Amino acid sequence: MPETKAVPPSWAALRPGSASRSLTDSLRYAAPALLGYAAVRLTGVAILLITASVTGKDGMHRLTGRWDSVWYQRIAEHGYGYGVRLPDGTFHSDLAFFPLLPALERGLSVLFPPLGVAGAGLLVSWLASLVAAGGIFAVGARLYGRRAGILLAVLWGAYPTAFVQSMAYTETLFTALAAWALYAVLTDRWITAGVLCVGAGLTRPVAAALIAAIGVTAIWRLFTAWRGGEPLRTHRRMVVGACLAPLGWLSYIVFVAVREGNPFAYFDVQADWNNRIDGGAALAAFVVEQFGHNVFAGLGLCAAFAFLFWVVWLCVRQRPRQPLPVIVYCVVVVVISLIGSGYFGSRPRLMMPAFPLLLPAAVALAGARRRMVPAVVVGVAALASGVYGAFTLLGSGPP
Repeated sequence: MPETKAVPPSWAALRPGSASRSLTDSLRYAAPALLGYAAVRLTGVAILLITASVTGKDGMHRLTGRWDSVWYQRIAEHGYGYGVRLPDGTFHSDLAFFPLLPALERGLSVLFPPLGVAGAGLLVSWLASLVAAGGIFAVGARLYGRRAGILLAVLWGAYPTAFVQSMAYTETLFTALAAWALYAVLTDRWITAGVLCVGAGLTRPVAAALIAAIGVTAIWRLFTAWRGGEPLRTHRRMVVGACLAPLGWLSYIVFVAVREGNPFAYFDVQADWNNRIDGGAALAAFVVEQFGHNVFAGLGLCAAFAFLFWVVWLCVRQRPRQPLPVIVYCVVVVVISLIGSGYFGSRPRLMMPAFPLLLPAAVALAGARRRMVPAVVVGVAALASGVYGAFTLLGSGPP
């Protein structure tokens, strides 16, 4: 783990109880990352709205009234208890969706009635996206310096499925909590990390990756301390933080179990949505199926997965610059995204919270000799992401 002295003083000052001047300095230090991220996402939204206007469609409705966002809004308005019976007999229950986003939507819509539930969801997502960009920058800057941190945050905004970051979805809220929880672990603020992980566990099931990152790191630190003869009582705050981490995720699983009278009810609900853990069997079958339709499509998918595994390997090889909690979180998010039986097109979106995957690219661009190279790469990525987002949102396929 990098030494504390490597952290720029202005960013290190951003902690609970800091003076307002320190907070101002910290925000100024992070400003290029936040402004760059906002510019990339506004580009994506602008492409969507322009394309929607040309095709006679409602672009803003695509951000608030499609797919999962409708389920979250229904929960915000009426609570849990709604479901849909499909023609094939399967039942889709709203218990598949975690409660933090709809709770925030309901709270904001009550405080500010003109927003409505849909507007509240969009506001939460957009504000959370800036908080997420700040957390991603914080992690990147701590590990590789300010320039790499800026590029990491901006590249996350240009991720292929980054259009979801501008929708009333949970990706930005979860990533904000996860990124700052990882930063809290890196700066030894374990109780803060545990509390943030509780929030993440009430947002998305992939919080299991963050819980694993905090738990594995705590166990390793305790083992190292024990081997070195260090008193374990000096790590009490770490133990408390690690024990707090799973409580949000577990509380919702227990809530569904009690409500349905079945200890495995949540997993049954997910199975009804075709979200089973099958070890990657569905993914392998899909790839094989593509070879049957078009050999080049199958080869393209294989190349994409080879690239993904290569990037994961690059992240692992960057230890100790990429410390244990960051690597565990990143790898587990990727694994969870690949071993489920769900729709193939959703997998890139499910991997989006694994922002450390972008660290090798951010570091490479930060070290580019020609200063125009990062700007060109980010610009092209932002335009490509925006075009793909408009095509997907204005089409019929799910993200």
